[in-house]
Amino acid sequence: MIDRTKTISLAAVAVIGIFATVALARFVDAHRPPPDPAAADESLYLNPKTAKRLSLSFNGLAADWYWMRSLQYVGKKILDHEADIALDDLSQLNLKLLAPLLDNATTLDPQFMDPYEYAAVVLPAIDVQEAIRITRKGIDANPDAWRLYHQLGYIYWQQQDYAAAAEVYGRGAQLPDAPVWMQAMKARMDAEGGSRATARDIYTHMFDQSADESIKDMARRRLMQLDSWDERDALRKVLSAYKVRTGRCPAQWRDVEQVLRALRAQVDASGAPLDPSGAPYVLQSATCDVELGPNSEIIVK
Repeated sequence: MIDRTKTISLAAVAVIGIFATVALARFVDAHRPPPDPAAADESLYLNPKTAKRLSLSFNGLAADWYWMRSLQYVGKKILDHEADIALDDLSQLNLKLLAPLLDNATTLDPQFMDPYEYAAVVLPAIDVQEAIRITRKGIDANPDAWRLYHQLGYIYWQQQDYAAAAEVYGRGAQLPDAPVWMQAMKARMDAEGGSRATARDIYTHMFDQSADESIKDMARRRLMQLDSWDERDALRKVLSAYKVRTGRCPAQWRDVEQVLRALRAQVDASGAPLDPSGAPYVLQSATCDVELGPNSEIIVK
């Protein structure tokens, strides 16, 4: 009789425990904080030294894997992001893994140039110190690769550290295979580091020298942006001259169409001048100003 009573008591305790566990699980689920979507895909990766040790004699293959994983990682983030975004300003994305991925690729294969170039262009908007460290790492492993000096100079130029950029371009210019424009870039950094002309030189050389199509496309878009800035400055002068002559701002582009044609500006059927991407500029009559149109491919900032 006593054994039967103990059995019933133990069964009752077990049932109560099960119900308590279920109730607790439901309570935890109901009060669990919402997951962080930015951290949902942040899986762990081996550090560079461990990855190199475990890859045995397949370092090059493993480096290729980390490089492709870097591109896929950034590509997925861009696709998941609703707004248009430029390759050299991915600060809106949560790219925590990009630096470790590129670091692993370059540790496994120190002569693999593509990850260094990608780090120099993409990482400054995310973690500029990591961008500098990985590019310097590339220079240490490839001291005769003048392109890496160009990439490091680009990072310093982005940070408006024109003295450091000039010093890096100067060192790169001393290399046997360095093009003559590297020395010219040093002089330009010393004289007018923040000018549009300097920016045009940097992006032109980046477009000409890069083998990465995404980086070439970024450089192409930046060059179109520079052209558009110059065009908008010229258009503002036309609008200002019209206002001085007539006492008012133009109500439509046709009011200054003859001047635009004299300047050999490309215009559409309505007389609106076209930006470098082929989209018409928008006339702001109230302020005598000009803006990019809604269909323009020009980078805004």
